[in-house]
Parts: sequence; C-alpha cells; structure tokens
Amino acid sequence: MTQPLSPFVVSSPWIAAALVAAGSLAACAAILSALLRTGLAWRLATDIPNERSLHSRPTPRVGGWGIVPVAVIAMLVATPTLWLAALLTVVLAAVSQIDDRRGLPARVRFGAHVAAVALLIALNPAPVPWWALVAVGFLMVWLVNLYNFMDGSDGLAGGMALFGFGGYAVAALSGPVPQIDLGVASAALAGAAAGFLLFNFHPARIFLGDSGSIPLGFLAGALGYWGWLKGTWPVWFPALVFSPFIGDASVTLLKRLARGERFWQAHREHYYQRMVQAGAGHARTALAWYLLMLAGVVLAISALAWSPASQWLAVAVWVVVVVAAGSVVDVCWRRHQALHSGQPRGTRG
Repeated sequence: MTQPLSPFVVSSPWIAAALVAAGSLAACAAILSALLRTGLAWRLATDIPNERSLHSRPTPRVGGWGIVPVAVIAMLVATPTLWLAALLTVVLAAVSQIDDRRGLPARVRFGAHVAAVALLIALNPAPVPWWALVAVGFLMVWLVNLYNFMDGSDGLAGGMALFGFGGYAVAALSGPVPQIDLGVASAALAGAAAGFLLFNFHPARIFLGDSGSIPLGFLAGALGYWGWLKGTWPVWFPALVFSPFIGDASVTLLKRLARGERFWQAHREHYYQRMVQAGAGHARTALAWYLLMLAGVVLAISALAWSPASQWLAVAVWVVVVVAAGSVVDVCWRRHQALHSGQPRGTRG
C-alpha cells in the first residue's frame, strides 16, 4: 500500500526538493569524511590498482556507504511511494559490498541484478505488451552494470549521478502534472552525489565501488522506469539523460565483441580512459564530460515540451552528437598511439 507524501512536500515541492538535496549533500559528505578520518574507509573496501586502473595508489571504494543510506532514508521518509525501489537498492548494495570485500561469482551478482529489476517491473507493470517490458528490463539490467564500468576516473561517475538525477528532479517537478515523489527522490540522489563528488573529483580520495555504482545504476533505471510508468516522461528520456555513460559502455562492449575479445576482462578501452591516457588528465576529462552531460540533460528536458516527432528528432540529433564526440576521441587516441610508438602520424594504432 502506498503512503501519502507529507503536506509540506506536496505544498512546496521545489523547496522540499532543494532542502532534501542540501540535506543529502551534507549527510553524505559527513559520512564519507568520517570514514576517511577514522581510517575505516580503507578497511571497508580498497581498490588495488590493476591493468584497468587509471590511478596508481590504493583508494577506498566507499562512496556507496555515503550515497546509499542517505538516498534510501530520504526516499522512505519523503517519498514512501518509492519504497520498493529503496528496498531493492539496499539489497543490491549489500550484495555488492560483499562482492567488494570478498568477491562473488558473476552468476550471483548478475542474478541479483536481474531479480531486482524483474521484481520492480512485475509489481509495477507498465500497460504495454510483455515483450516491451522485457526489452525495458534488459536495458535496466544493462544500466545497472554499465554504471560500474564507468567508476574509474576521478569525478566521472559522481558527475553523471549529479547531472542525471538532477535532470530527473527538474523534469519531474516542472511537468504539467508534477510527479513530486519522483522529483524529491531524484533530488536526494543528486544531492548525495554532490556530497560524494567533494571527495571523488581530482585528485580522488574515494571511488564508488560496487556498493555505490550498482545501486546508482539500478536507481537510474528504476526512477527512469517509474517516470515512464507514471507518464512523467517518454521512454527515451532516461536514455538521453544518461546517454554519455550508455554510449561509452555500449560502444566499447560492441567493439570488443566484434574483435572476439573477452569483454568481461579488465581493460582500458573506454573513451574516458583513453582521454586520460592521451593526456587530457582526470580533471579535464571530467570537465569535458560534464559539458556533454549537461547539454544532454538540457536537451532532454527542453524536448519534453515538443511534439513527439520533434522529440525523436532531438534524440536522433543527440545520437549524432555523441557519436561525433566519440569519433574525436578515437582520432586523438590513434594520434597518441602513433606518437607513442614512433609511427608516422595517421598510422592506425
């Protein structure tokens, strides 16, 4: 049974969202600061650099310990209609923390992701054919996993969460019929992400870890699905908002599959990894991605007021923009490889 929102949230949704975001930022920052000061952060989960890593020093992976409890509590208190998404987030965070600490078989991790998405959709089915629900569920499971792939460069995953969930919040609260629960929940996540980003921007002192990236990926899909279910936005909206992450991870995977490589093994072929390795560095790479993220979010929110044909045209144009951005990175990477190997510029690396 769903519970009503508090009278204050209903009467002043924008103020409520702003207060929830500010409170989430402060609470997340306080938790992460305490974990670092006490040294507990290193005992909970530490990332040891490997062949995929862009950093050389062991770094705590405790971002989830700040983001998840803050966001879940905010969702349960201010937006209890999203109780199932909050509960499943806690379950995924617990499974992922065990994986961070001890390691779990891939079938266990992946099974938990599929079960969480399936349960959310089964208990809240959209009025569409079953095959459409299966397709949406597949994309949500992919979003859960790809968020983890992108937690490797300073400030990147935190920035995507800040812009992505911030975009959700603005869209949910500014529509003809505001979806207050979705807007406030998204604001809580954006605020918590901002608190995490204080420690994750270059030079990063912490990363998300599985206990942070998996729940964030799930919530990106879950809240996106909820907004589609309630008619707050069309099905393309969440994909456009999170398009930088979706595009990078998806294209990288397809390239590795086409070459017959073991795509599940650690690598440094993501576009953001190549930008850092080619000389952009962590800070400039993050800022370049922030501009792309912000542009996509602004376009997505603006397109909500357009006709359906214009909306899909905007999506098509944005796909071209993202592909063009990736092509620029590819050209720069080939030049970097050619210079590094001593080959003439223009030789394929």
